[in-house]
Amino acid sequence: MTRRFRFSARAAIGPASVREIQETARFAESAGFDTIVFPDHLDMQYAPLPLLTAAALATERIGVCPYVLNVDLRHPAVLAQELATLDLLSEGRLEIGLGAGWNRQEYLATGLTFAPVGVRVSRVREAVEVIRGCFADERFSYAGAHFTIREHDGLPKPARRPPFLLGGGGRRMLTTAGQFADIVGLAPRITPNQSGGMFADPASITLAATVEKLGWVRAAAGDRFDSLELSTYASATHPAAAPVTVTGHALAEARRRLDDIRARTGAELTVRDYLDSPHVWIGTIDQLADKCLTLREQLGISHFMLGAPRVSAAIVERLAGQ
Repeated sequence: MTRRFRFSARAAIGPASVREIQETARFAESAGFDTIVFPDHLDMQYAPLPLLTAAALATERIGVCPYVLNVDLRHPAVLAQELATLDLLSEGRLEIGLGAGWNRQEYLATGLTFAPVGVRVSRVREAVEVIRGCFADERFSYAGAHFTIREHDGLPKPARRPPFLLGGGGRRMLTTAGQFADIVGLAPRITPNQSGGMFADPASITLAATVEKLGWVRAAAGDRFDSLELSTYASATHPAAAPVTVTGHALAEARRRLDDIRARTGAELTVRDYLDSPHVWIGTIDQLADKCLTLREQLGISHFMLGAPRVSAAIVERLAGQ
C-alpha cells in the first residue's frame, strides 16, 4: 500500500508575535500542509503547547504537533492534561510527538540529570503508556520504573485518541518507536563530543544509515510495521543537515556545506551521499519533489517536515493529495 504524502511546516523558531504565528499557520494551511510543528527546548523560543494552541485557534483544518516533546521536562500525567486540552481546543487536530531528550546543556543549566540514553528511552516508553492511560475512559493504575499512577482518571479526555509520533536516531529509541508509535520520526543520531557537548553524527544522515534504522524499526514493529507512517525532516538545527534550500546550484551548495562539516567534525561524505540524505533538501522544486517520490518508493517514507512553509510550499503544492 502506498501512503499519500503528508507534509509538516515549522512555526517560526525565534520570537514572534501572535499575529505572525497565526499568519504562518494560516499560510501553511492554505498551501496544503497537513500539520504545523514546533520543537521543545529551553533556549530562546516559545513553549510549544501555547504556541500550537495559538496556531490551532487561527485555523480550521491543519493539524498541530509538538516535534518533539522532551519527556524529561514534564510528568506524563500533567502532560496528558495539557495535550488533551490542546486536542479539544483544536477540535481533534493534535498529533503527539515525544522524544528522549538530547540537549545535554539544557539539563545542566536546569539541574536535571542527563541520564544514560537507555534510561531516557525507557521513560519515553512509560510516558506513552501513562498518557494513553490518562486518555482511556476509566481510572487506571500504573507501576513503572519511573512513574507510578494510582486510580487516576485523566481529565479532560481528548476529542479523539491522537496518534503518537516517536522520533530518534539511535537503535533503542527507534525500537521503542517501532513498538509504540503510530508515526516513526527518523532523525540523525546525536552523540556526545570530546568537550561534553552533543553533535549529530554526519554518517547517520545518509541513505544507507536510514535503511539500517528502518531495519531496527521493522524488527521491533513485527506485524504492525505496515501500519506505521514513516517520517523524516530537513533540519536547521543539526550540524550535518540544513534547512530546505531551493537552488539551481545544488552541487556547489552541497560542496560548500561538506567543507564546513569536514572542518567541524572531520567527517568525510561524498556529494552524492549528502544530496541523497533524507535530511538534506537542496535543489530545484522539481528535484525536491522527485526526492519525495523516490523516498516514498524506495523506503516507504511519506511524511516530511520541510521547515519554514514559505520556502517549501511549492513542493507541497506539487505533491499534495498524491
